[in-house]
Amino acid sequence: MSNKEILQRITDSLVGGKPDETESYTAQALDSGIEPLEIIDDGLIPGMDIVGDKFQTGEYFLPHLIIAAAGMKQSMELLEPELGRRHQTRKTPGTVVIGTVKGDIHEIGKSLVATMLTANGFEVHDLGVDVSTDSLIDKAADSNADIIALSALLTTTMTEQRKVIEELTNRGLRDQVKVIVGGAPVSHDWSETIGADGYAEDAIGAVALAKNLLLV
Repeated sequence: MSNKEILQRITDSLVGGKPDETESYTAQALDSGIEPLEIIDDGLIPGMDIVGDKFQTGEYFLPHLIIAAAGMKQSMELLEPELGRRHQTRKTPGTVVIGTVKGDIHEIGKSLVATMLTANGFEVHDLGVDVSTDSLIDKAADSNADIIALSALLTTTMTEQRKVIEELTNRGLRDQVKVIVGGAPVSHDWSETIGADGYAEDAIGAVALAKNLLLV
């Protein structure tokens, strides 16, 4: 099988919702001597782009996006150590710190956004769920992040998004980092009320918003 055929199979397996095949073809690509960056740029990203387009047009739904993201994540777990060994880095449009706010343990939506941002070249620091305001801001400061992305799936925890913005202001960091918000109870109105820089309804929208905020 030629290198071009292997890369095409990586793309097709992502689009077809076969994450284990995506991982297997990624391993095969590495064994064939294909550079990790080429695998990402010519195999994985085209697949995720197609899945994202199908999601936006209504042909694919959230489960399709989740399965494709799983394939992307599994493959990146193979590729990232290789990138490190070769001292290679992807050109990144920016750095994002993401987490589900304190008191909230919902993970699927947040993880999907993190994966889609990674697929689009962002350097992503996913702090997980039930993340304190201090942890989010400390990590943003340490990593010189461009964006903090805050997920909240409960009406009782969405107020934590406001607290992060207030604490950024208190620390004199608000003008250095953008804040985007999302989650089931969150809306454009809420985003404006708390002074966030934007709101995204889904992972595809979050990528577009992040790129727009950084003028990528």
